[in-house]
Amino acid sequence: MLTVTRQNFEAGKRPAITIRGLRKTFGGLPLYNGFDLDIPKGRFISVFGPNGCGKSTLINLISGLIPTDGGEILFDGRGVADVTIGYVFQNYRDALFPWMSARDNIDYPLKVRGWDVARRQRRVDELIAQFEVGFDLKRRPFELSGGQQQLVSILRALAPEPEVMFLDEPFSALDYEMTLFIREKLQTVFQQTGVTMLLVSHDLEEAVYLADHVLLLTKRPTQVADIIDVAAPRPRNDATLSAPDFVATKARSLAIFQREVRR
Repeated sequence: MLTVTRQNFEAGKRPAITIRGLRKTFGGLPLYNGFDLDIPKGRFISVFGPNGCGKSTLINLISGLIPTDGGEILFDGRGVADVTIGYVFQNYRDALFPWMSARDNIDYPLKVRGWDVARRQRRVDELIAQFEVGFDLKRRPFELSGGQQQLVSILRALAPEPEVMFLDEPFSALDYEMTLFIREKLQTVFQQTGVTMLLVSHDLEEAVYLADHVLLLTKRPTQVADIIDVAAPRPRNDATLSAPDFVATKARSLAIFQREVRR
């Protein structure tokens, strides 16, 4: 079994998230049982693994959306209640408040945190410019396309300037054009802010393309199968996908995934 420490990611890099002895059981069967992991600060981590291994459950446990059955999760020594996090859900239609305008949805976490009106307006305007939003944010979510709704969800998650951002298959329901657009914007945000990002993906190429490290999981009870470093320089583009190093990294990740699926 792989012993996972911060050195598996980058020697000397202080972890943003420390997980020790994580336990979670569903239906009397263990999903996580003594799971340990250090996630380094300021890195983009993609989580990939067999169906049913608990990829989304892992980030839900880390973010505090569902309770653990045991173990400890700390954010630079703090509990989740003391950390500003952003979360982008796969099901954006249910994640947005339908009675609010798109702009009010983006503004909502800032209002909850007690930001004054002027500061909130500046932050929302900054995000609108950064993501080149061209549609009417006075409209309510159900009046927008799926891609527009997911973009609003991403802007809302980024609004409070999170220390850690979780993305649960954010592109799975989007068309290819919108996927490419949002993917590139997320890459830009990551480079500009250095926020720690954890992405759950069912698309291996996407997982490798966005990540500094690909966290490959085993079947349940889930452990770490391996951690693959992605050395491709940023910013990444279409040429990255055919670069020999990228192709080799994707092939290595695929081989580990297939090994775990066959066990």
